Amino acid sequence: MMNQPMPELPEVETIASGVHERVHGRRIVRVWTSGKPQTFKTPEDEIAAALTGARIVSVRRVGKTIVMTVERGNISGASSIAASSRRVGSCNTPVELLIHLGMTGRLLVSAPEVPRAPHTHAVLTLDDGREIRFVDPRRFGRLSLQPQNALYAGPGSEPLTISLDEFVALFHPRHTAIKAALLNQSLLHGIGNIYADESLFRAAIRPTRQAARLARAELARLRTALVEVLRHAIELGGSSVSDYVDADGARGFFQLEHRVYQRTGQPCLVCGTPIQKITLAGRSTHFCPVCQK
Repeated sequence: MMNQPMPELPEVETIASGVHERVHGRRIVRVWTSGKPQTFKTPEDEIAAALTGARIVSVRRVGKTIVMTVERGNISGASSIAASSRRVGSCNTPVELLIHLGMTGRLLVSAPEVPRAPHTHAVLTLDDGREIRFVDPRRFGRLSLQPQNALYAGPGSEPLTISLDEFVALFHPRHTAIKAALLNQSLLHGIGNIYADESLFRAAIRPTRQAARLARAELARLRTALVEVLRHAIELGGSSVSDYVDADGARGFFQLEHRVYQRTGQPCLVCGTPIQKITLAGRSTHFCPVCQK
């Protein structure tokens, strides 16, 4: 369990787009929460007040976070709900619910007759009877409301849209290993262990190399590899190497495309040399000692 990966950009993108496709435009008529304080960074009554009666505008990914944007209409209910409503904004104010999956979090769209899984911590009941369920056995995931009048932009730059000049400017000043720099969410958000290892292999760059010593051409190669890996992983529904499933509970397939990640001792698919594993920046790191220079 110590090496269990968190969902990364492709997994979170797959979940967010799947939930958006299924629920955007629907209205939330009821909110239930479990009362487990670790799960909620915003008080549960404020989350309930902000979402009850609201229409789901969109569900999108920012970094490793799922952002559900809702528009609040006229909310009726008990005075306690009305008081909480005033704390989160007036009617018709867009509200963003931030959902971080942690290590084992799932965001599912389910029919009401489907039994709720153990460790379900939030249920948003929609006007058509379906439910959006947040399930998290280990409770490292978090639900919170974004502060009013501040759209959530994430901690770093977006890997899928960053320009080459911006990419070079991010990494050239860094005197740390390029693998550690890729995992720094304040630089690029959304990249984790799987896609850092896979991108560095495809770019033929050893993960221990200092970012500042990489030539512009090498950084350009890395950016191209990173974008290609992420887009291909999204097409295949992400990597299911532990608990990850999409909005319907289906597993992804990109783990079948892994060339180095969790292939320690197996032959490199290019040169046949056994894949090595080291610990770098506190994370297991997989690479080919021949193909990656």
